[in-house]
Amino acid sequence: MNLGDGAIDVSARAHLVPVEDELLLDWQKLAHNSLISVFTEITDNSGIVNCPRVPGQGKSFLSLSWRRVRGILLRVMQTQICCVAIASSISLAFALQVGAAEATAYKYSFGSGNAMPPVMQVAPTNLYSPQAGCGFEPGASLKADGAGCASDRPFYFSVRLPEGNYKVTVTLGGTAGGSTNTVKAELRRLMLENSVAAPGKFETRTFTVNIRTPKISDDGEVRLKEREQTSEFWAWDEKLTLEFNGTQPSVSELEITRADELPTVYLLGDSTVCDQPKEPWNSWGQMLPRFFSPAVAIANHAESGETLKSALGAKRLDKVLSSMKKGDYLFIQFGHNDMKDRATNALATYKANLQKFIARTKAAGGIPVLVTPMERKTGVDHDTLGEFPATVCEVAKEEQVALIDLHAMSRTLYNALGRQIDKAFQDGTHHNNYGGYELAKCIVEGIKANKLELVRFIAADYKGFDPAHPDPVESFVMPASPGPTGARPLGD
Repeated sequence: MNLGDGAIDVSARAHLVPVEDELLLDWQKLAHNSLISVFTEITDNSGIVNCPRVPGQGKSFLSLSWRRVRGILLRVMQTQICCVAIASSISLAFALQVGAAEATAYKYSFGSGNAMPPVMQVAPTNLYSPQAGCGFEPGASLKADGAGCASDRPFYFSVRLPEGNYKVTVTLGGTAGGSTNTVKAELRRLMLENSVAAPGKFETRTFTVNIRTPKISDDGEVRLKEREQTSEFWAWDEKLTLEFNGTQPSVSELEITRADELPTVYLLGDSTVCDQPKEPWNSWGQMLPRFFSPAVAIANHAESGETLKSALGAKRLDKVLSSMKKGDYLFIQFGHNDMKDRATNALATYKANLQKFIARTKAAGGIPVLVTPMERKTGVDHDTLGEFPATVCEVAKEEQVALIDLHAMSRTLYNALGRQIDKAFQDGTHHNNYGGYELAKCIVEGIKANKLELVRFIAADYKGFDPAHPDPVESFVMPASPGPTGARPLGD
């Protein structure tokens, strides 16, 4: 079987077997398995075509070239003579045959063109549903031409995929007026910032996205909070979701490739680390991916309101360790909520739990990195976190693990901001886009100071950062994600 101008080899039927592959969607399984029935009906055991002639044509359609078959099927479907399922089956069969060696690559072409399998053509009217397997999320207002799909406002595109790491290559631009593109993934994780495509030109960029579900192998699942099942569910659902934002955002092509072999940096922490679902809230964890190359994945498992103890109880550490590979990292930052424990042994429990996180990470072959909690806004004048930051430093020294002293760096940053400190905060504890962005740079500097192997994965355009000299607030621009503003994060 081939996709060129030659005849279709019906002997390929021998390679078509019923599938129950979890990577295939229900409609794909149905279409693929239907094809077997079609071939059985229209061929005998020797592979000779027995099917009826296509009306108005002198040949059986399986002896024609793919281009001819497609033209015939289009005409046949227009007259409602042929079953659409046959066309879908044949198209999928060709895609499976061509993509057999690259079964984990998913390719999409946007706009008004006519893509050939295995590339899927996506029109502005294609909306996502689990049955469709890909499409734009509701609310998108798009226009299409031969260059792609563009809009004058942000839009989302989703693809149904199993959990894991995926390299995503996007071709942006192509519009007559040019475009400036910022791409976020899942819950507003910053992937690409300010990618400019000149009028009529394209920009192709690659980044890596981690997606997950609550299931933990065959041993239960993460105990999700109510907000994680509603406003934050994109962090846990069955799909990879991309947000295209900026000035006249435009997408022309998209390729998604499974990349579980890549090293992964897992994050566990509270609301100052997690992926905040709605504007104007933000954290360093959801800004961090922007500062790394596609050669590494950032998997943010932090959640609002969490402590070391509650994260253990909710099986968040279990979830991380269930997919951790040797050499993966786990960055651990807790303290804001732990310090509210009024038990007399609260600090001792905090220390013991830190040690437990470290031991279990090492046992899984991972590399633990401790991060001291950043100060609150009022921490410029006096420490608000008690002995908790010092305890993190103490444990790091005792256990001989890397330490990023974000507590110290944040105080330097806040002092440098001076009267503009409010520009980094949304309330007394939680940050906005600017604050999250600056703190993410502090984390990168901590990685460099510790000489972690991750240094070689830092983005090529990262120019370094000194928290004593923050980026000018006036020049910081981050396109706001669409939708209403969100509720205040849990914790304080």
